[in-house]
Amino acid sequence: MQIEAVSTQPFEGQRPGTSGLRKKVKVFQQAHYLENFVQSVFDSIGDFVGQTLVVGGDGRYYNREAIQTILKMAAANGFSKVFVGQGGILSTPAASCVIRKYGAYGGLILSASHNPAGPDDDFGIKYNIGSGGPAPESVTEAIYAGTQDISYYDIVECADVNLDQTGSFELVGMQVDVIDAVADYAELMQSLFDFDAIRGLLSDDFSMVFDAMHAVTGPYAKIIIEDMLGAADGTVMNGEPKEDFGGGHPDPNLTYAHELVDILYGDDAPDFGAASDGDGDRNMILGNHFFVTPSDSLAVMAANAQLVPGYASGISGVARSMPTSAAADRVAESLGLDCYETPTGWKFFGNLMDAGRVTLCGEESFGTGSDHVREKDGLWAVLFWLNILAVRKQSVESILTDHWKKFGRNYYSRHDYEGVDSAAAAQVLQHVRDQFSSLPGTQLAGRMVENCDDFAYTDPVDGSVSENQGVRILFEDGSRIIYRLSGTGTSGATIRLYLESYEADQNKHGLDAQDALADMIAAAGEVSQLQQLTGRDKPTVIT
Repeated sequence: MQIEAVSTQPFEGQRPGTSGLRKKVKVFQQAHYLENFVQSVFDSIGDFVGQTLVVGGDGRYYNREAIQTILKMAAANGFSKVFVGQGGILSTPAASCVIRKYGAYGGLILSASHNPAGPDDDFGIKYNIGSGGPAPESVTEAIYAGTQDISYYDIVECADVNLDQTGSFELVGMQVDVIDAVADYAELMQSLFDFDAIRGLLSDDFSMVFDAMHAVTGPYAKIIIEDMLGAADGTVMNGEPKEDFGGGHPDPNLTYAHELVDILYGDDAPDFGAASDGDGDRNMILGNHFFVTPSDSLAVMAANAQLVPGYASGISGVARSMPTSAAADRVAESLGLDCYETPTGWKFFGNLMDAGRVTLCGEESFGTGSDHVREKDGLWAVLFWLNILAVRKQSVESILTDHWKKFGRNYYSRHDYEGVDSAAAAQVLQHVRDQFSSLPGTQLAGRMVENCDDFAYTDPVDGSVSENQGVRILFEDGSRIIYRLSGTGTSGATIRLYLESYEADQNKHGLDAQDALADMIAAAGEVSQLQQLTGRDKPTVIT
């Protein structure tokens, strides 16, 4: 049936993007709100009648109710089949895996990523295309346009589907397959990594902890790490997904994953620690009293890919987001590979992977992945590191130390200022832009400024141009100060400040990153007037 007199516009106050639609739960619970967005998706993605859709989410509050609505709308709009994860669960990389494995037309992923969950917190939804990756801007713009003038949506009236029982069910002429949420993804991981070698590592005098942060990767990590790889019971902590993520903030960084950090920096610390985020696409890697930056993690993976069965024949190239440090560039150069610098957003990597230009990709925001799916993949990254550790038989710290000796160290840090007034945040970036003409050729933080710009990217595959992707101060020695506004939150704006300085002298590789970057941190504040314009005297998160 058709429901008319739709009165809400889901994208009000938010332009579409790869992160889809993110709002507070209470906004999604408004009459017609979710339905308007879902119908706008269906109206924008082409001829899918008779095709297959994948649906699942990170288990946060409102996940189950949203899935029931989507199933009824999918049936009314002409899909012939829907795969949905048992209990409504599918991590974002697992959803990409399922879309690709079964040749689905696309998928709806229900998540607000690393944002907090609960009745008063966040919910989100995004559409992924048949490649398994996020919808391109042409699709998200069409969805946005549809939400502005939608006048009806199609939905069937019927009982809810039992999401807790696997099997096939009929829903008003459409087949609903409730599938094991972990099985297809676990099979893919087993095809990429040397599980026997990792089992040997975990059965030896080696200890690890994985923090699922009461989010979606709990079931995946328990089955793969504990059951399939033989890690001790309890290796996976906070492994039960909860609708409010246990009251925590499931962002795997040094601030929000403090419970894991305390363990790895405490007495009798294990050899290895890792965490993943709300929907399972981010990761943090730790050694005994040692933190691996996401930039270094990507570089180490690229340098050691030949040790992993799935990549033993070589990788085609590497890509990193612009704010990610240039550590991976040095590895790619040594291997004779192309290294692409893209805007932040996994869709840019997807184009390169689909064209066969790159195999490994990474973002500074704790996201790494490869062409096995078209999303970043937190647990995949953890298994990649375990495979490297199993072969090299060294500690995390010694692997990084050896890496820096060979390639030099890119000192790197990100400072996040969360929940900043949006107008004030825009002023900060504009204040830097206003100095573009005066900064080049001057000394700043003891370095010569070479250039300033707003990063723009021309996609080498489809020729599309993405502008204003970050305000940059570039130094002659390769150091960088970068300012970006992030759109992943639901309240105010987040200013992300990135700082990078390259050090070739191995005798200077042992400094704390904040100490090594102290002069650049001070200069970044002075140039931007961030404290004066926002009232913030320190970051919310430092990584």
